[in-house]
Amino acid sequence: MFFYHFAWMIIVLSFLPLVPILRSRRFIERAGLSLPEDRPERGSIWIHALSVGEVLSAIPLVKSLNQKYPEKGIVFTVATPQGMEIARNELEKDVTALLTMPLDFWWSIRRIVNYIRPSFFILIETDVWPGLISHLRNRGIKTILVNGRISPRTFASYKKFSYATRFMLNLIELFMMQSDLDRGRLLKIGIGPDKVRTVGNIKFDRTWLSMNEEEHKQWLDTLDLGHEDEVWVAGSTHQGEERIILEVFGRLRSIFSNLRLIIAPRRVERSEDIKSFFLNRGFKAILKTEIPVNGRPYDVLILNTLGELGRIYGIAEICFVGGSLIPIGGHNLLEPASLGRPVLFGPHTHNFVLMSRLLVEARGGQMVKDGEELFRAMKGLLSDPEKYKKMGRQAKEFVEMNKGALERVMGYIDGYIESK
Repeated sequence: MFFYHFAWMIIVLSFLPLVPILRSRRFIERAGLSLPEDRPERGSIWIHALSVGEVLSAIPLVKSLNQKYPEKGIVFTVATPQGMEIARNELEKDVTALLTMPLDFWWSIRRIVNYIRPSFFILIETDVWPGLISHLRNRGIKTILVNGRISPRTFASYKKFSYATRFMLNLIELFMMQSDLDRGRLLKIGIGPDKVRTVGNIKFDRTWLSMNEEEHKQWLDTLDLGHEDEVWVAGSTHQGEERIILEVFGRLRSIFSNLRLIIAPRRVERSEDIKSFFLNRGFKAILKTEIPVNGRPYDVLILNTLGELGRIYGIAEICFVGGSLIPIGGHNLLEPASLGRPVLFGPHTHNFVLMSRLLVEARGGQMVKDGEELFRAMKGLLSDPEKYKKMGRQAKEFVEMNKGALERVMGYIDGYIESK
């Protein structure tokens, strides 16, 4: 770990001349300089989630721990502003402290560990902090990984630096992985089989709220849509996907005149650029924050707010989940599926390999390899309402049938809590 900490020292020293410029709230938080005065009680459970996806994965675990062990404090840390906003909306009442994770620099990690004084540390999905985990181990504090997954890209990197990877990952006490594929990749790296368990994906165990007619009508009114409109929601899109979606939407509009498109970019700061992109190609495009509109109805709505996509999926006839037509790895397919909506996605779903395959097998989702296949799939479904309604029902059944990972995870965590 000496060379790891030495590298961080060089990075920090190189940025020291910029400190007067970097005196922003964000910089102060990442440096570990803005910890609240009220410290959590010693022995709290510390859970860390990198960003939005990991926060959403952690929700059922936090709520289950809070319900079963109300006397144990939970400290929840997040690394990104987007993830923090979701955590505040979803978890603030369930945790004793909600903090920004500082950089993995020795001074910062010692500061936050001394502040939290946890009984053990839970990492969600993929975010590994070597400096922090090493420091915790030296202090006798165990780290466990929950909902773990290893993407092909990460696996290739781990194999390339296998010695360093084994050293780093062996600092973790227990790995609870989403699938046998993820477990197998850890075993191939050299992690002992006694440390790796396949438990499933706890995202299935969220409390999925269905959408009743009243809420459906409220969203239509909020988004200035009519009951005659057919809605296509494209969620968590990335740069490069909007061009494909625009071309498909243009072709579909010549057939389905009432079709409306709602795009929710993964990074909301891209919303203005996406709006301009559609406007320049002849579509009436607006931001969600610009509603209400005057004149003719919009063609395209860009969702430039956080925390609403999960419910807006529920007013769609058909949903597309982005990060999948380009090699990002895909995003959460369960939100639209849980609302009984058919789910389309591209071929790049290595972050959700098992989930995407099982959803297709359940006939609640469909993989499309490019824009042409996306057009054909959309056209086929919009032309046959009974078909897309059946596909939506099968998607919802798929979510319900795959619950149970949380119970298995809690079984392992119980042992750590009871041993304290």
